[in-house]
Amino acid sequence: MGDGRQDRILVINPNSTDAVTEAIDEALEPLRFADGPRIDCVTMPEGPPGIECQRHVDGVSGPLCALVAREDNHTEAFVIACFGDPGLHAAREATHKPVIGIAEAAYASALQQGERFGVIAILENSVIRQRRYVRQLGLEARYAASLAIGLGVTALEGEGATRRMIETGRRLIEAHGADVLIMGCTGMARQRQALRQALGVPVIDPSQAGAAQAIAAVRLS
Repeated sequence: MGDGRQDRILVINPNSTDAVTEAIDEALEPLRFADGPRIDCVTMPEGPPGIECQRHVDGVSGPLCALVAREDNHTEAFVIACFGDPGLHAAREATHKPVIGIAEAAYASALQQGERFGVIAILENSVIRQRRYVRQLGLEARYAASLAIGLGVTALEGEGATRRMIETGRRLIEAHGADVLIMGCTGMARQRQALRQALGVPVIDPSQAGAAQAIAAVRLS
């Protein structure tokens, strides 16, 4: 930036659950450096408690774009921290700054770490959206599958959720040939290490992937 101010990346949780924002914030701690951009995480109170269907994805686009426009003058890059990438293209029209969708970022990271990626989804509605998005991005040849654990966003803490995620990840590996896994919801942020240790393959936290891309975009601008 060159004017004595620290560059800022704004990570937006477009659902209204503060616990999810806190989990994202914790997951991004390894990406915070003294000489790097400041990473701020915010909750969007206009959103639903969890973004779990297409109606939720479509419904947050307006308030998300309004938030981007309000923060534009003192933010160098935005990260939309929901695996549905809600409002991504509309938000890119609301600013000239980089806007990173964490699903796009996670898929890009997966392509670098394995041959076939699988996604641990929350609900069957999520599986449908993920299949459609992978098809739109032209990544079907590298896509193993998405499998749902059957839990909503607000139920992703605790041993029960961890157990379901490990079981689902194992099915993606053994039955579908995945050699890299993506956690398909930001509410899973605290589970990455447990999955990595239990399953022995790369496990991608999409919020980390999105923030890493945003840091690169800011540092190279």
